[in-house]
Amino acid sequence: MKTNKVVQRLQKNRPMTMVSIRIPNDVIEDLKRVAPMLGFSGYQALVKAYVGQGLRADLERLEGSVEVSVLIERLRKKGVKEEIISSAMAEAQSSA
Repeated sequence: MKTNKVVQRLQKNRPMTMVSIRIPNDVIEDLKRVAPMLGFSGYQALVKAYVGQGLRADLERLEGSVEVSVLIERLRKKGVKEEIISSAMAEAQSSA
């Protein structure tokens, strides 16, 4: 993923588009049950996290993660603490 895309994905005020998909009722019920156990405010946030996680995995696999690795290494060299980098990456993964 390109560095500028990573920076954009770390921003909380990104533009959003509403989508509508059909999901079986039992799956929705399971999502509603699991979401609070994983710390999500609702099942829709959990669905977004699942989509983002799968998308990032596929993008990394298809495009390579050289840019992300370079960005992380440069942040380390500039003295950014490891826990801040880890927190930002986790936040980025959960917000997609």
